This record gives sequence, C-alpha cells and structure tokens, in this order.
Amino acid sequence: MFTNVDLIDNLAHFPPLLQVVIDTEEAFDWQKFPSREQVSVTHLHFLESVQSIFQQYGIVPCYVMDYPVANDLANNVVLRELHRSGQCEIGAQLHPWVNPPFSEQLSFANMYPGNLDYEVEKAKLYELTQTITKHFGEQPRIYKAGRYGFGSNTQIILEKLGYLIDLSVCPPFDHSKDGGPDYHAFAPKPFTFGNNLLEIPLTGAYVSLYPPLAHNAFRFAQKYERCRLPGIFARTGIVDRLMLSPEGFTFAEHVKLTKFLLKQGVRTFTWSFHSSSIEPGNTSYVRTNKELMAFLDSFKRFFDFFFHELGGQATSPHQIRMLMQNKHAQTGT
Repeated sequence: MFTNVDLIDNLAHFPPLLQVVIDTEEAFDWQKFPSREQVSVTHLHFLESVQSIFQQYGIVPCYVMDYPVANDLANNVVLRELHRSGQCEIGAQLHPWVNPPFSEQLSFANMYPGNLDYEVEKAKLYELTQTITKHFGEQPRIYKAGRYGFGSNTQIILEKLGYLIDLSVCPPFDHSKDGGPDYHAFAPKPFTFGNNLLEIPLTGAYVSLYPPLAHNAFRFAQKYERCRLPGIFARTGIVDRLMLSPEGFTFAEHVKLTKFLLKQGVRTFTWSFHSSSIEPGNTSYVRTNKELMAFLDSFKRFFDFFFHELGGQATSPHQIRMLMQNKHAQTGT
C-alpha cells in the first residue's frame, strides 16, 4: 500500500503531542448493508458541544468530512463557520457508497475505497475534493479513507490530487475479514511515504507484557470469545487491544494505552471519534442523553490527564507536518 516508507522515530525528546480527528459523516447503521439513501447529517448542529471542550483546552481539531457533510449547506453551517473562524482544520474522508459518481456495485468490500478500481476511487475523491473546496473555500490537504480503507492505488491518487497528509492507518486492527486492510503490524508512529506524504496513524496498540507475541495471543483469545478469554488476557496483562477513542474505551484504558506507548517512544497521539456520536441514538456508543454526558466527560478526563499530568501539548495534522519539516531542516535527517 505504501512505497518509499521512512519511519519517523527520533521524537523521544518531544513532549507528548495530542491531535483530535473527527470522522465527520452521515448517520448510518455500521452493521447493515450500505445504502445510498442514508445521508442525514443533522447532528452537525450539535458540534458546539464538543467544540467548546476543544477550545477550553486549546485544541484545534481536524474534521475529516465525507460527501454528505460537505454538500449539505443547510446542515454544515456550524462546521463552515468553525473553519472560517480558524477554529478547526478540515480534511476529506471518502465514503464511496454515498459519494458520486456512482458506478461501483454496492457491497461491504466496496465500502473500503481502496478496493475500488483506480479510476473509480480517483473520480470519487476528485468529486469530494472539489465539493469541499467549493463550499469551504479551501482545498483539503488531509485525507482519511472511510473505514480506514487505504488501498494499492490510494497513494498515487493522493499525490495527483495534491494531498499532503494521510490519517488512514489504524493499528493494530485487522479489517481483512470483510475485505479491508490489515494494520496489525503497523506502529502508531508517523512516517513519510511516496513523494513527501506524511502518515499520522491513529493511536491504537496491543498493550502487552510480551509485545512480540501480542498479535498471535490476541487472535487466539478471539477464538474463545464465548469463554471471555479476551477479557482474561486483558486483565492479566497478556494482551489488550486498545484505541485512543471515547467510543468503546474507558478512561482507565486511555491512560493504560498512553502510558504504554510513551514507554515505546511514541510522542504523537490521536483522539478520534465519529461526529454522529454527538447526538444520542446515532451510534451504539451514545444512545441516551445520560450516555452523551458521560461521553463528553471522557474528553475532559483524558485531556486533563494528558495536558496536566503528562505535560502534553495540543497539536493538529498540519502542525505536526510543519514540526516534522522544521526538524528535518534543522537536523538534515
């Protein structure tokens, strides 16, 4: 998927850096067969509920938006104002099944844009790029493949369309069962690839006392999920697959993952979630107003830990790229 890869692994003297990336998309049932009709983005009117938290901590989040979001001027007004006032960065996220032109067959495998033919993937991302540029007044330079579906043609398409940063890699998750990419061998550390593209992976890892055996141990535990073996392995320290997200992971797990990765030399962290979770009833993570309050509180608890206890600093995809460029200019490495 990636060529000319150069891992950026000399950041140990940096303070921990935290960026926030929001999959800004329509509300749909993630478990059901894809539908071109589910394109509601009315939840975008509630963006202030999370944006006010980001402002409190000096965070400039990155909203990676798909076509229904970019094209719905009635419902993306808050997002456009946040961007106009410099309170956020924007990027593109390709959901092929709701992104014209519509030429591919609907299927679970084709929900991963990297599985599409070259011309189809390129045409869809071109249309999305043009729509964002038209309605937001800025060409997006940040990309995140829908469902993390970076494919064999994605790199060259990003280069042709002028993208600079990719956020698609999601270690250590393996999506190959329904045709997606396998990221289990990737580390949550930034790397350059292709012709000056920067990859900033999402923050996830196998937290384990035995890292070289973690993947195989996790796969073994999954075979006995009915016996609750994954939970047993997690509690005993054998292996725990975690992600830095308020969706499905607890504050204790956020701290556990962050401390583990800091010991591994990781200095760039990504807090990620889906925009549809900010309105109750859209996702399994937030079904009621009570769960929404707990969801938002998890942001504050982790940010307090990261910025106050760890002495971390807020950043963003474009800021990380500038930091890497400045470091390269100063050291020549």
